[in-house]
Amino acid sequence: MPASRAMVRHIADLFSDRAKLMKGSDIRELLKLTQQKDMISFAGGLPNPQAFPVVEIQEICNDILSKNAYYALQYGATEGNQKLRELLIKRHVEKDGMKAEGNAILITSGSQQGLDLMGRVFLNKDDVVLVEAPSFTGAIGAFRTYRPTIEGIWMDENGMRMDVLRETIKHVRNHGGNIKFLYTIPTFHNPAGTSMSLARRKELLEIAHEHDIIIIEDDPYGELRFTDETFPTLKSMDKDNRVVYLGTFSKTLVPGFRCAWAFGPEEIINKMAIAKQSADLCTNTFTQAVAYEYMFRGYIDKHLNNIRALYKQKAEVMINAMKKYFPEEAKYNVPKGGMFVWVRLPKDINVRDMVPRAIQEKIAYVPGDAFYTTGEGKNCMRLNYTNASDEQIEEGIKRLGKIMKEELAKTKTANHTAPPPASV
Repeated sequence: MPASRAMVRHIADLFSDRAKLMKGSDIRELLKLTQQKDMISFAGGLPNPQAFPVVEIQEICNDILSKNAYYALQYGATEGNQKLRELLIKRHVEKDGMKAEGNAILITSGSQQGLDLMGRVFLNKDDVVLVEAPSFTGAIGAFRTYRPTIEGIWMDENGMRMDVLRETIKHVRNHGGNIKFLYTIPTFHNPAGTSMSLARRKELLEIAHEHDIIIIEDDPYGELRFTDETFPTLKSMDKDNRVVYLGTFSKTLVPGFRCAWAFGPEEIINKMAIAKQSADLCTNTFTQAVAYEYMFRGYIDKHLNNIRALYKQKAEVMINAMKKYFPEEAKYNVPKGGMFVWVRLPKDINVRDMVPRAIQEKIAYVPGDAFYTTGEGKNCMRLNYTNASDEQIEEGIKRLGKIMKEELAKTKTANHTAPPPASV
């Protein structure tokens, strides 16, 4: 018999302090369940494959490989494809009213890398990061790696509450805390689905100016609006040049490109580019070339109109099904854009207790406490409506409503405490 191979003992003791803090994403783990046969998943923030412009991408890929293959298949600059960067800046200036002067742009491997790079260049242990409560789990995970203190700011239907923000800043500063930046998804928030009002956007920038705080504006969903109502980006309102804007093709084109960008103060973007050099050297050059051609050929706006119509329809299917099948104790937002519905049950219900039953019924969702750093949100869940078929949405909401009613009946003797009407 061959000699047994020696194993390294106590591997866990060899991990860095940073690695020991790393925690798997609930959403990533739940996505594994979606591979089960007949599973209806409302868990991931997955675009609908029907929305992928396969024909146009195939056409562009063929053209690139026949005319410009050597460039597209070679290493690229860390900062990204120059033509793509220029076109993105032009679009932001002309369409969104952002200012190019004093700003720079970096192509990243998804917005997730942009979040990680911001953490890498700004955060020391015990520095303070301000985030919405709830907030995107990917951002919390990216920042947590660098061991800061993460302070959550409560929200309502108009977005982050400015009174709570002011109180939190005062509390942190009075206790010697070093606030490095504030992270926000102001438009079609993930997971809450809300959008920050114009008045609060103005006030947020005023507070940031008053207290000299950098803002990270994450905007993956801003183009996915269902009404004529539009919201100016914080970056377009930024008079101090303190906002770093994160954009991505993952929700508006295809997620598999892993192509996104950070646009903001030149000094910050340059430092992020240096950090990116040691992370992955450069973003996928081929997908950058495809994304550039897709925009340059004028396909993007027609494509956006198509997916807005598709996602609006799916949101309506989900909301109508929720009205039909959910118990009256369940409260939820009606989406005006984006990809999510945030559902709140009475405070004494823990939606994680419902997960085994949901999996048994072939339903997947994300429990709300995954979006907090403090264990809050146990009575909440996030539902995605963009990926499932209309038939799956109807059936999935029916099954989920039945599970909710069963859970409520189990605790019927308790006094169900409804969540505050203005709370998310």
